[in-house]
Amino acid sequence: MVEGKLPFAEGASINMPSLFSGVNYPFWKIRMKIFIESLNRGVWDVIVNGPFVPKTIIDGVTID
Repeated sequence: MVEGKLPFAEGASINMPSLFSGVNYPFWKIRMKIFIESLNRGVWDVIVNGPFVPKTIIDGVTID
């Protein structure tokens, strides 16, 4: 890392996520997780688990 240069670009605030500069991915990933969860916890759950698609089962047949 270049001295005096942070591993993330502009956006170190609660209004804009930090931009990944190509270094220190683990640090950036944690910051992004916190930022996304601060907007809506459900969004992070979709990123990790995929979307929830409700299904109905009628007479043993699954209907999307």
